[in-house]
Parts: sequence; structure tokens; C-alpha cells
Amino acid sequence: MKSKQLTGDELLAALSALSNPHRLRVVAALAAGGRNYVSQLARELNISRPLLHLHLQKLEEAGLVTSQMELSNDGKALNYFDAAPFAIDLTPATIAEAVRTLTTNPEK
Repeated sequence: MKSKQLTGDELLAALSALSNPHRLRVVAALAAGGRNYVSQLARELNISRPLLHLHLQKLEEAGLVTSQMELSNDGKALNYFDAAPFAIDLTPATIAEAVRTLTTNPEK
């Protein structure tokens, strides 16, 4: 897959989302096992559903996972997540290009 050039804000969001070991495990589990719903994924990763939901939200906001709500055969709403296709080309040149588009100002 060819990586698209991320804006500075998109790059910060992706790197921030991936800077947590739980979120790395989530992406790895979804990449290896395919789409999964929150309860099952929480059991597989041995973390609570509320904590997993927070991590999934951060990953989804960064565009690294996608979600889709579906109804099971017994009428339960299941929120399925899947790893989004992404590639981050992280070089000094891509960072320099991304910095030009930053809208976020670092704290002084």
C-alpha cells in the first residue's frame, strides 16, 4: 500500500494514538484476527470494556480503526471494529512537510 502524505495534525493524531501499548495491541489484534466486537476484543486483550472503548475511540479519531454497529441474531447491538488500512512514511522529509501544515501550536 502506498502511504498518503499526512497533514501535520493527522500525523500528530496517528503518532499520539499509537504511543500507547494498549492501543498497539488493539491494532495488532485487529490486523491479525480481523474485525471484532468490543466485548470479544476486551476478553482477548484482557482489559475492561470501558478502557478498551476509550482506546478504540482514540484510534478511530486518528483514522487507524473503523467501526460499524450491527445487530446480532438475538437483537443485541454489537459495535464491530476493524483496522483501517494505513501506512505512515516517517522520515525527516515527511516530518518537515507535515510541520508546514500544522494548525496546533505547541505550548510555550
